[in-house]
Amino acid sequence: MCAAGPAARRLGRAGAGASRAPKRSRRGKSIAIAYEPEPPGPKWEPENWRQQLERIREMRRARDAPVDEMGVEKCYDSSAPPQVMRYQVLLSLMLSSQTKDQVTSAAMLRLRQRGLTVDSILQMDDVTLGQIIYPVGFWRNKVKYIKQTTAILKQKYGGDIPSTVEELVKLPGVGPKMAHLAMNIAWNSVSGIAVDTHVHRITNRLKWVKKETRYPEETRVALEDWLPRDLWRELNWLLVGFGQQTCLPVNPRCKECLNQDICPAAKRR
Repeated sequence: MCAAGPAARRLGRAGAGASRAPKRSRRGKSIAIAYEPEPPGPKWEPENWRQQLERIREMRRARDAPVDEMGVEKCYDSSAPPQVMRYQVLLSLMLSSQTKDQVTSAAMLRLRQRGLTVDSILQMDDVTLGQIIYPVGFWRNKVKYIKQTTAILKQKYGGDIPSTVEELVKLPGVGPKMAHLAMNIAWNSVSGIAVDTHVHRITNRLKWVKKETRYPEETRVALEDWLPRDLWRELNWLLVGFGQQTCLPVNPRCKECLNQDICPAAKRR
């Protein structure tokens, strides 16, 4: 080990002195002031929403809307093996996009009469599949998406459907609403609020969002920010039926609605 020479020792002493912080006078001493953090404000929630929700439940008590009788939960074979049942749930969701429940239900019945499984769809030619599902909305695109998605399920998931929203939305023809409903119905898991056009329209009319939203996915994020999680599963079924019977897209039946006096969008004339 080499010993430090006199020059190095002088540099060391000079460096040590230079590294010392200069002394502050007492007059210029800084004093730290501690502030109490502001308590978080109350979480935002819409006015009268609990009362509005209870009244919608009352209006939906009969469970006689199209979604109750012919919705996705009525379209699959509940006696089929679990894997087949989950596949049928996903297919009924894909067919239901931009399509009335009555049309989706009829198309699913025709598919099930031919034995609706992953293998049966892969063996079916596109023309036959199109003839069976017609007249669902955008049926030509859906033929393509069903075939592509079914092939992926066979190759990647052993014929089953994915068990996460992230994987479901990667499938051709499957959007966020379908993915959350598939998680709920097929996997019995609440992953988020399924927002379709009915839920989007009604929650905006009720002002259940801080500011008006333009798209269903934007509405989902806004709702999940404040709505208690134990209500997420119920909301889609509740509001879809309410939208089919009372809170219609055009000419809503406000005079028949129990929320007429507390709905911001109600026509009270």
